Amino acid sequence: MDTPSNDNNAPQAVTPAQEALTVLALNTGDRGPALDTLAESDVLVPVPDDAGDDASDPTVVALPVLEQSGGEQVVPVFTSELEMADLLPFVSRYRLVPLGALASQWPDADLSLTIDASSPHGLTLDSEGVRTLLARPQS
Repeated sequence: MDTPSNDNNAPQAVTPAQEALTVLALNTGDRGPALDTLAESDVLVPVPDDAGDDASDPTVVALPVLEQSGGEQVVPVFTSELEMADLLPFVSRYRLVPLGALASQWPDADLSLTIDASSPHGLTLDSEGVRTLLARPQS
């Protein structure tokens, strides 16, 4: 999908995924329902402008990997176009992917997942956390 031009002044509805991230960020109460909601949510996976032919294949999702200052490799995903534009304004395309399906196929490599990294409710999980907390069986 192409990202439409963003009007950052327009009010945005809070998605269930964002509500779940807020619950997890506050770290209060039972985290299970919030993790379930998050795993059942679709996330936007950025497609770099220089992505090859795989970007048009609906069965293949190339993970965009960013390297952080300490050398940690992280895959950024987002709960909305606005969240993506805040961190990666240069990305014009994305894939909408069920987070639980993405997590169930997460690579064994030492690769972290960050959801809405630039927001107050952002969440980063290491590879084990992605697979154990968010993975859902494929149907």
